Amino acid sequence: MSRARSAHLLAGLLAGAGAAHFLMPKPFDAIVPRSLPGSPRTWTQASGVVELALAAGIALPHTRARAASAAAAFFVAVAPANVKMAVDWRDRPAPLRRAAQARVPLQVPLVLWARQVARDAGR
Repeated sequence: MSRARSAHLLAGLLAGAGAAHFLMPKPFDAIVPRSLPGSPRTWTQASGVVELALAAGIALPHTRARAASAAAAFFVAVAPANVKMAVDWRDRPAPLRRAAQARVPLQVPLVLWARQVARDAGR
């Protein structure tokens, strides 16, 4: 896959996720760790804004390296929400439980992908 295509796919993933935070906020509200101050909806919307901004930054070649590095950090930062979802969904039907559990290790390839896009953009 070309460097530009990889970057655009990552930007698309982030844009889709960011839009989903506004179009379907309730599932995201539910996974906001309770230890965070303020309302879960505020965190859901803030996360959506960050994802949309990262998508825009990655889509543009002159901001791609910095935005992709920030995306890697963002993927690490949202990992606790994915852990919370996996714990909260432990009593759900097996397909839903497995999907929630899969989100936790999925953060690793997302971080690595974002780091690779950042490295490629710096070349």
